Amino acid sequence: MIVTKTIKLTTGGPGEMHDITAAVAELVRHSGVTSGTVTVFVPGSTGGLTTIEYEPGLKVDFPELMEKLVPSNRDYQHDLTWHDGNGFSHLRASMIGPDITIPFVGGKLTLGTWQQIVFLEFDNKARQRELVIQIIGD
Repeated sequence: MIVTKTIKLTTGGPGEMHDITAAVAELVRHSGVTSGTVTVFVPGSTGGLTTIEYEPGLKVDFPELMEKLVPSNRDYQHDLTWHDGNGFSHLRASMIGPDITIPFVGGKLTLGTWQQIVFLEFDNKARQRELVIQIIGD
């Protein structure tokens, strides 16, 4: 069985982290699928998905890490081409990736105790996001 749903988010710009674990778990629970995998996908090239311990320290540390790895205050060829100032956003998103897949058993995600599913906003402006959730299994 395959079930496809969406999660809508409003973001405020780069560095925002949204815990979507409960929303994904609820979709799995109500899907009618008891065991399988759930894939979360962000259409677009300036957002990312991963797992992390969603706690105040890491909510500060992760954006700081991204700023060190791909600084927002330098010139990128993308910006020279498109003049939109979000070259750093595309690079950060490509490092993290646009999707994540989590197995579930008995209708329950198999995440670790301190592991949450997070959407990462890398774009340089507020966005309306619609994540695609695809549940596959028995």
